[in-house]
Amino acid sequence: MRGVLTGFAVIAVVIGVGWALGRRGSLGEQGGEVLTRLAFEVATPALLFTTLARADLTVVFSGRLLVTALSTAAAAGVFVVVGVVRRWGVGRTTIGALCSSYVNSGNLGIPIAAYVLGDASLVAPVLLFQQIVVTPVALTVLDLTGAGGKGPLWRRLLTPLRNPVAVGALGGVLVSASGWTVPGPVREPLTLIAGMSVPAVLLAFGIALPGSAAPGRGRDRHPVLLSVALKSVGQPLAAWALASGVFGLRGASLLDVVVTSALPAAQNLFTYAGRYGTAETLARESILLSTLLSVPVLVAIAALLG
Repeated sequence: MRGVLTGFAVIAVVIGVGWALGRRGSLGEQGGEVLTRLAFEVATPALLFTTLARADLTVVFSGRLLVTALSTAAAAGVFVVVGVVRRWGVGRTTIGALCSSYVNSGNLGIPIAAYVLGDASLVAPVLLFQQIVVTPVALTVLDLTGAGGKGPLWRRLLTPLRNPVAVGALGGVLVSASGWTVPGPVREPLTLIAGMSVPAVLLAFGIALPGSAAPGRGRDRHPVLLSVALKSVGQPLAAWALASGVFGLRGASLLDVVVTSALPAAQNLFTYAGRYGTAETLARESILLSTLLSVPVLVAIAALLG
């Protein structure tokens, strides 16, 4: 259980620093927005490029990836259906679907995989799938329904190529697939910039917390509660049913996919919501509640399947 506690402790400390900065107003009124833009426009694309450029793309064809893809689609699909029926709007439904299915595979998934599962690389299929498929698709939807949706057809079709996060991810995949090694003078500055991504996201998240209403009680109560239920319970159950019933996984392999699917919603979803000016409260509250609930969920999964 040390990996679970270690991962959450690291996140809690950095978010706590952000909360203190926000409460004191140390970075001014625009501090959180600046950090959000820094993460979205510069640091996160650099992190994705440097990570995926050296990744082993053969993991894309693993059975674990199929379980991840199907359980992600199931959780997100349920939210989308409810969002359409309830008329929550494209932006809110997109962010809510991400919060229901997009796991924190980076700053939380890596330490948990290392300490609980014994191999940090086990989160690679989830990381690759989310950054190569889920992120570009979701951000393209947000682009096309917001400011990016205006203009000629050719410009709209090229939306993914104008999104810095998508460009960083796709660029890293192309480098890895080509077998090219990024030269040191190029790689090292990018690595330095990439190191700002996770801290900037967590600090911006913490800065937004002071003065916020109790989660799950405001205007977005129903979308928040639905996304948290899907993320904390629905997706892990779907992963377990698919892994054991369809793909026949047992033992450590079964534990791997269920643990990674039970990780909470990723903090960078708040960055995306802030960047597009949509469903920021939904993202913040869903991330916070799913992170809190994931502690007992992950402990229970480790006890039952470990």
